[in-house]
Amino acid sequence: MRAALLLAVAPLLMAQAKPLLVPDVSQREIDIAYSFSGAELLLFGAIIYPGGRTPTDTKGADVVVVVKGPTQSIVIREKEKVAGIWVNAGRLRYRSAPSFYAVASSRPLDELVDARTRAIYELGLDSLQLSPASAAPSDVQDRFTRGLVEQRVRAGLFYEAPHAVEISDGVLYRARVSIPARVPVGRFTAETFLVRDGRVLAVAVRDIDIRKKGFERFVAQAADRHEWLYGGAAVLLSVALGWGAGRLARR
Repeated sequence: MRAALLLAVAPLLMAQAKPLLVPDVSQREIDIAYSFSGAELLLFGAIIYPGGRTPTDTKGADVVVVVKGPTQSIVIREKEKVAGIWVNAGRLRYRSAPSFYAVASSRPLDELVDARTRAIYELGLDSLQLSPASAAPSDVQDRFTRGLVEQRVRAGLFYEAPHAVEISDGVLYRARVSIPARVPVGRFTAETFLVRDGRVLAVAVRDIDIRKKGFERFVAQAADRHEWLYGGAAVLLSVALGWGAGRLARR
C-alpha cells in the first residue's frame, strides 16, 4: 500500500521539483493606425525555483523567447530567366507558415540545445515546421523553404536575436522584440522557454492581439465581410481617379 502511494505521488513531487516561469509582456494589445511605424515589445518575467532557492552553480539557466504571428497558407514561386525574361518556373504551397517569427535568446541557440530539441520546440529559423502542401522531393522542399525564410527575413518579419535576453540575479529576465510596420494583424503568442543543461525545463505562453484601428480597421472589416462591395468600390474609385487624372492632363 505504501509503495503504491509513493508511486502515485512521485509525479507530483517531480513536478514540484521543476522551476516555473512567470512571464508577461509590456503590451497585450497593439493597435495599428495610419501612422503606425512599428512597435517594440518588452517581454519580462521571473524564474521561480523549488523552495525559492536559486541554483548556486556558475552556469545557471538560459531563457529563449519566441514571438509568433498567426499561421497562414502561402504560395512561394521560384523565378527563372528564360530568353532574357524572368518567368515563374515553379511553385510550392505551404498549409501553415507563421506570418511573423522572432526568437531572442540569452545565448546562441546551438549552444543551448541540440538540433532535435530545437526542432521539437521550433527554436530558430532553421527549425520551423512549415508543412508543405505537396509531396515534392525533400531537396525541392528545402530550396523553397530557404526562399520563404529569406524572403521574410528581408521583409523584417523573421529574425533571430542571440544575446538579446538579459538575466539578472539568475531569476529575472527581459528581452525586447521589434514589431515592424508591415506586421500582419491577428492573435500572436509570446512563448518563453527555460533551458538548462541542454533541456527545456519550463514553458510559458502569453497572448498578444495586434489589430487595426480607425479607418484602417473599417477598410479591413469591409474587405473581409463584404468582399464584393469592397471590390466594386475599389474598381469605381480607381476608375474615378484615372478619369480625374486624365482630365487634369488634358488641361
